[in-house]
Amino acid sequence: MTRATGQDKKLQEQLMKRGHIPQHIAMIMDGNGRWAKKRALPRVAGHHEGVNSVRDIVEACGQIGVKFLTLYTFSTENWKRPQDEVSILMRLLLSSLRDECDNLHKNNVRLKTIGDFSALPADVQDEFLDAIELTKNNTGLTLVLALSYSGRWDLKNAMKKIAEQVQTGTLEPEMITDDIISQNLATKSIPDPDLLVRTSGELRISNFLLWQLAYSEMYVTDILWPDFRRKQLYDAIEAFQNRERRFGLVSEQIESTSKKSSNKNYVRRLLKSVSGF
Repeated sequence: MTRATGQDKKLQEQLMKRGHIPQHIAMIMDGNGRWAKKRALPRVAGHHEGVNSVRDIVEACGQIGVKFLTLYTFSTENWKRPQDEVSILMRLLLSSLRDECDNLHKNNVRLKTIGDFSALPADVQDEFLDAIELTKNNTGLTLVLALSYSGRWDLKNAMKKIAEQVQTGTLEPEMITDDIISQNLATKSIPDPDLLVRTSGELRISNFLLWQLAYSEMYVTDILWPDFRRKQLYDAIEAFQNRERRFGLVSEQIESTSKKSSNKNYVRRLLKSVSGF
């Protein structure tokens, strides 16, 4: 991982001092094809440059303390693209993983995937299984690649699992809660995203993490993915830090809860100082 130096390190320090760094950032990496078209290049050139953006964003997230980064790498709808482009994307995915796996492991990054893994080519599956096994005990950033994934696919699978549990008698219908649904999704071991970033200016979530994004803050930029690097990531995080996350409450409730929490912490510290425990 590239060590943050100079101006970049200052920007990182400013972000960390300003406020809360999102625990989980999800990204829709859009615009590779348009980036290439603007330069009269084949679409594959945009995908290749997009890999460089992934590398930079993964490094920056690890450096500033983001715990989870989920990248919408290949959707179930992407299988409908021209076969030549799909084959190129699979080969690029395979070569990129081979090139980056050791570096991810060296920098304490844990790799996970979500999606219909069985739909991927056998050699891609094998490479990912090896990388996941190699990095499974790492404790830094968790990099989640959504491969052959869609939010509807995820919810459909969760419904099937829950229906099976009801059918076998291990779950009563009235016991189905938000937590039960979350526990049956592909992301069951991952907290919901705090921040969703979408590049290329499109105002839609494209069937991505439909349940999990319910209360995520959204940040949309016109910048195409191959041009999106750590500086643009910092802009997105700064915008996130300037927002008030209410989760359905009103501002006054948030302020009241914050004050109560602050007062409890103050009393706790005071008791500790006078009692010695």
